[in-house]
Amino acid sequence: MKFPSKTRNQRKDKKHSLGLRARVTATFGIGALVLSTALAGITYTTARHYLLKEWTSSGLTQAFDNAALVRNALRSTSLNIPQFLVSLDTSPGYRSLLYYNHNWFSTSLAPGRAILPSALQRLVLNGKAATQNYSLNHTPQFAVGVPIPAVKAVYFEVFDMAELARTLQILTYSLLAAAAITTLAGIIVGRWASGRALRPLVGVSKAAASIASGNLSTRLSESDEAELSLLTKSFNQMADHLQERIEVQARFSSDVSHELRSPLTTLSTTLGVVETHRDIMPERSRQALDMLSMELRRFSKMVTDLLEISRFDTGSADVVLEEVRIDELVKQACAGNNLQVKTALQNQDLWIKVDKRRMERVIVNLVDNANIYGKGVRDITIEKTNNHIQIVVDDNGPGIPVEQRQRVFERFYRGVAKPAGKSDGVGLGLALVAEHIRLHNGQIYIKDVPGGGARFVIELPK
Repeated sequence: MKFPSKTRNQRKDKKHSLGLRARVTATFGIGALVLSTALAGITYTTARHYLLKEWTSSGLTQAFDNAALVRNALRSTSLNIPQFLVSLDTSPGYRSLLYYNHNWFSTSLAPGRAILPSALQRLVLNGKAATQNYSLNHTPQFAVGVPIPAVKAVYFEVFDMAELARTLQILTYSLLAAAAITTLAGIIVGRWASGRALRPLVGVSKAAASIASGNLSTRLSESDEAELSLLTKSFNQMADHLQERIEVQARFSSDVSHELRSPLTTLSTTLGVVETHRDIMPERSRQALDMLSMELRRFSKMVTDLLEISRFDTGSADVVLEEVRIDELVKQACAGNNLQVKTALQNQDLWIKVDKRRMERVIVNLVDNANIYGKGVRDITIEKTNNHIQIVVDDNGPGIPVEQRQRVFERFYRGVAKPAGKSDGVGLGLALVAEHIRLHNGQIYIKDVPGGGARFVIELPK
């Protein structure tokens, strides 16, 4: 029998998918990042435009005012031009140049016409006022050229914009830091909001997990909020109906099993009487009698298992603990199967408190399961690890796929096809094993056997 399995892509998608809370947090973070980045961009663009406008406007006003002063000063015959230009430089980063009588004059700190762009020089020397933004030694500059035709001169002013560039750089860093802080705040708020919003769902999931583990009395507490109150009432009503249905089914199974015991006892007694006359029966009658006997034993075992299951469901299964040597108990349960029980434990480590009847049933069911589905038992080993006693049963079968290792302990699950010639059960053997182990506060799980086969590992607290 083949079982559907998830494709690699489906498993990969499930593995890498984010949880709901993570997705909500990511949405808040991305939203905060987009919003803060947009606001930072708008703020930077607006501030840069305003500062540049103010800077250029101030520079133009100053340049034209100084050009007027130069015009008036050049009308004097005793003017010392370099000294006069120095008097115009009243602020750092500000330089003035003058072209007059085919000569270039500049402040003593200015390197001369080399600081002016050629294109700007041509425009202004041709009688047209002009401005230009450019870079000088990787520093932004703003130059203004003003023709003074009244005295046949040209006046230039150059403004160093390094301070403005530093201001814009500081503004950029500040806005980026604000965007990062806003994004982090968005993530924190998203995490908090999603946690608060999903907290009721966490309670629902815990309650559902508790019910799934068998605690059918689990209910959600009443909530004062309208939306949560509706969810709570609906969940509790669902749990009530589920508990009622399970209890009805458990009672039905128990009642049916009990009712079947009486006719089964009668049939078994009658069959015993008929079997006393087996030797005088014809061959075909003996074959029919043997088949009837086998099916009756199988039916009786099934009824017994159903009664045991019903006790687990109704909570009436009791545990009678007694101290026993676990190796002797396992050997007694395997009697008649010609199996060796291996252990390297000291005598004092082999004593453990268990329900003898239930543990014998566990071993018998595992051995029967190995004989039916696993080509017989290979080894039975008793070990001790982490204050637990381990009973390890290895078989010679093909092994059990990973995706079926939990399901084989479900009731009525028979996923593996039985070999030809083997009697089949109803799928309760391993389910009973899991229930018996649970009553001992232990666990059972399946691993691979080196060289092939399935390994059933029972862990019991020491």
